[in-house]
Amino acid sequence: MKVQILGAHGLESERTRFVSILVDGVLALDSGAFASSLPFPAQEKVKAVLLTHSHADHIMGLVSLCMHAYLIGTTVEVYALKDTIDAITTHVFNGIIHPKFTEMPSSEKPALRFHIVEVYKPRNIDGYSSLAFPVYHTVPSVGYQVTSEDGKSVLYTGDTGPGLPSRWEDIHPDLLILDCGVSNRYSTQGSKLGHMTPELLKPELVEFRRQKGYIPRVVLVHMAPPFESEIKEEAAEVTKELDAKIDLGYEGMEIEV
Repeated sequence: MKVQILGAHGLESERTRFVSILVDGVLALDSGAFASSLPFPAQEKVKAVLLTHSHADHIMGLVSLCMHAYLIGTTVEVYALKDTIDAITTHVFNGIIHPKFTEMPSSEKPALRFHIVEVYKPRNIDGYSSLAFPVYHTVPSVGYQVTSEDGKSVLYTGDTGPGLPSRWEDIHPDLLILDCGVSNRYSTQGSKLGHMTPELLKPELVEFRRQKGYIPRVVLVHMAPPFESEIKEEAAEVTKELDAKIDLGYEGMEIEV
């Protein structure tokens, strides 16, 4: 399994992009930087987009992706919670902000087609097993574990505060991609807003190890650039304390699982 970090941050600039993960070139986890990170031929190879929630920094790439699909006569297949789908169709693809691509060019072959995701119900998507699990955020949100046919798996939490799933028996990732938006001095605010800091992540990883007996490689994303140097130092301390491998993600990062 090849995992690419297309976007690793919570703010955009000339060097940072919104969060988006690409698995084997065919499965996208969130679409914040999807369109701005890939040439059109690579975009056309993606079979499905799995959205964690409705916030703009996680869905931004859908706008260009769906327009491109409309122009070349293909369909973007998007998987998400019903609440997420309702929010996007009401506030984005509503004929006012953007065209109703769910109905264009026809309802039989739209440029955008949604599929409702249910938590803890495995689903086969183009040969991959996808398992959605609830996470704590300010809007209904999920994370995903994606498992390839050869058994390799990656878990991506999307945006989340403390309290990752207690049902770790359903989880067996080889790679954890976790939200870590701000540094420890913002732990109180981060917890309320549904974001992690290194010190909030530590007990989550300790509990994971207690239940599963191991901690896989961890890659942190969604960092706010003004706090990234602090996050890096604090994550290094957690790495030492847990004897784990924890890295900060970056745009263009590629990981073989």
